Amino acid sequence: MMTATHILAISAARRIFLSCLFLSGVGILAVGSTLVAGCTPAQQNSEKENVSKRYQNNPAVETFISDLVIRHHFEPSVLRALFTQAKYSAAVVKLEQPSLAASPRDWRTYQSRFLNAERINAGVQFWRTHQAILQRAQQEFGVPPEIIVGIIGVETFYGRNMGRHPVLDVLTTLTFDYPTKPNQLQRAALFRKNLEAFLLWTRAAGLDPTRILGSYNGAVGIAQFMPSSVIQYAIDYDGDQKVDLSTSVADAIGSVANYLRQHGWEAGRPVIWEIASDSGSLGLAQAGADGKIEPRRTLGELHKAGLLLNETLNLEAESNTLVNIIDLPTPKQPTEYKLGLRNFAVITHYNRSFFYALSVYQLGQQVKQRLQMSAGS
Repeated sequence: MMTATHILAISAARRIFLSCLFLSGVGILAVGSTLVAGCTPAQQNSEKENVSKRYQNNPAVETFISDLVIRHHFEPSVLRALFTQAKYSAAVVKLEQPSLAASPRDWRTYQSRFLNAERINAGVQFWRTHQAILQRAQQEFGVPPEIIVGIIGVETFYGRNMGRHPVLDVLTTLTFDYPTKPNQLQRAALFRKNLEAFLLWTRAAGLDPTRILGSYNGAVGIAQFMPSSVIQYAIDYDGDQKVDLSTSVADAIGSVANYLRQHGWEAGRPVIWEIASDSGSLGLAQAGADGKIEPRRTLGELHKAGLLLNETLNLEAESNTLVNIIDLPTPKQPTEYKLGLRNFAVITHYNRSFFYALSVYQLGQQVKQRLQMSAGS
């Protein structure tokens, strides 16, 4: 039976096929030796094959299979059977394609998606339910509960939204049919790495790769780990001798804490500092905001230049602390600025975005405050 998803994918494939004929005259566009997404010879076959048979007897897939056989001792027939089942996802390609008209960065709109009463209340309940595990993770990894709660809250609304995309389809599509954009080759290589990791992980765990669901870019579970991160950072934290990021909250909490520690989390240190609201400090922040993630300036340098903080701290003791200036623009409103410390940069390893990292931090803080208020009432 045709589902709505199948119909949508086939309609999208038809549009891509017709546009390729119009643009190229032959239905093929290539960059170097790599066929560009949406314009390969397979599109000249039936629309059904565009969806479900694209990766069967595909030369690029065969090369990938041969590599896995040599380096990881996969059985070639098993991989060929698996890729016969892999489906091209037009919906995923569309999500990865660059927008024709990029929207301006909008901090307040982004923030409102995560800092709302429903998500904060759900975070309080999540913290109460899993308080013992969160405290254990803090003791063992140095990552406070509010950071873990913030990440899981932003990523999946505490496990409510873990994604409905078949991960095999997502990673196969984005490895072999990544859409045309300036960083196409680098992005395709990233997904190839994760497709390899996905196959290694599911083989080791005895999982059926065709049954794993996740996000539109292949992230899985309560904490939305990419498969390469599952292999490197996911841990068994509930003691059942297996790693389960989809149904074990303990494994998700422990894995997030381990991920952050491995990326350099500094226990007991701040995440951000608030910049004072005087015009001089805001002017210096505006001049120094370069979008860089990693802290590169010392607090002493900025303070000497005239930047003041809305914080109570020992400036002399912190003078050599490295920070970066976080800019948070909102259309038709004054841009907000903050100082990010090392721990702020660590959160961005999850998602290389100032908006993301600050939303994680602020959601965690809001949940913590609400929990403390309810405990004191």
